[in-house]
Amino acid sequence: MTEQQKMNGQGLARLIRAITCSQAGLMAAWKNEEAFRQELLLALVLIPLGLWLGDSGVERALLVGSVVLVVLVELLNTAVEVVVNRIGTDHHQLSGLAKDLGSAAVFVALVHAVLVWLLVLLT
Repeated sequence: MTEQQKMNGQGLARLIRAITCSQAGLMAAWKNEEAFRQELLLALVLIPLGLWLGDSGVERALLVGSVVLVVLVELLNTAVEVVVNRIGTDHHQLSGLAKDLGSAAVFVALVHAVLVWLLVLLT
């Protein structure tokens, strides 16, 4: 067993640690990121709506999945922003680019969700 494995634990201990870290990340995003709060609240409305409006399992999966994707990409964008801010607060072209790319990813996920909902519900 490596030192890393000893630190992270194995089996159930590792699972509990992973869940604890995930919960801490979700709570930090909720506390510090307005966009995450808005998207999560929207997801809490759209996910049940998607389950109700979808006519088949595939349609329900598409509607719900597109909303979950937005939340997932927002979390990743927040992680990029946190790392960039940790490196330094001085303006740097690459730092700005990293943040812009993360923002673009969220935008693409939002457009994707809108298109999926339109295609599923209007066709």
